[in-house]
Amino acid sequence: MERMLRVIFLGTGGALPTTNRTPSAIFINMDGESMLFDCGEGTQQQMMRAKTGMTLGSIFITHWHGDHFLGIPGLIQTMSFQGRTSPLEIFGPQGIEKFVKSILELGYYRLKFDLKVKEVKPGDVLQRDGYVIKIFETDHSIPSIGLILEEDERLGRFDPKKALELGIKPGPIFSKLHAGKSVEVNGRIVRSEEVVGPKRSGRKLVYTGDTRPSDAVIEASFNADLLIHDGMLCEDLSDWARESKHSTAKEAAEVAKRSGAVRLILTHISSRYTDDPRPLLKEASEVFEDTTIARDLMVLEVPYRD
Repeated sequence: MERMLRVIFLGTGGALPTTNRTPSAIFINMDGESMLFDCGEGTQQQMMRAKTGMTLGSIFITHWHGDHFLGIPGLIQTMSFQGRTSPLEIFGPQGIEKFVKSILELGYYRLKFDLKVKEVKPGDVLQRDGYVIKIFETDHSIPSIGLILEEDERLGRFDPKKALELGIKPGPIFSKLHAGKSVEVNGRIVRSEEVVGPKRSGRKLVYTGDTRPSDAVIEASFNADLLIHDGMLCEDLSDWARESKHSTAKEAAEVAKRSGAVRLILTHISSRYTDDPRPLLKEASEVFEDTTIARDLMVLEVPYRD
């Protein structure tokens, strides 16, 4: 069964907000289950503009720079005002429990729902319904992580013509065979693999947060259907990119090319390029053709490859 995987880029700017780019926040809808990758200042307003609703299941924070987490206090307060009662999961690197405790105490919050807070580290794998979230190490100026959303394998394609040739009538038996079960037809056992092709891979989405290009990021991005990578600067500012532990657009494109990614989206765009991000796109697309510069409120459906 094919599932929806929709990405809404709520915030695509750097640490300095502009009139058309807010700080980092990626909204992901995985077949009705929604989550945030980072939650910069203004995220709740962007969610309202994008009409995502406030029924988030989880928030994942990549690191402790304000443009990646300062949207959380206002967001959870709004959720409580709206009468939320279901728990909200918040995942992040070391310090996440201290952060949540602090905002609850300093803000005198009386939430109507529980916060389930968990610290994560590179190598952790969180099992979800039909997919996993994997945590990997990134290379930034402070401890930071990246996130992989990887869907489970899908069933192989069912061949109804072959099934009919074997004397199998359409109906519940088709479903059993497609699910991998053998059935008896006219005294003969028909195995699933006789009418069902090999399993097909699910989709893979990678979000780096803020990072320098690294072997760990390349490995994490291997064969990704969608790579969302820090592409903050052009090559003329490569020294500043190295000093601040960010990536140039060209470097992000090289990661996409080396990892075999299908599509690259550049985000965390410096305010220098607010009016014209085309120089970033030009430098990246010369290395990796299928590159897009993220825009606030841009919506993207991630398709299956087959």
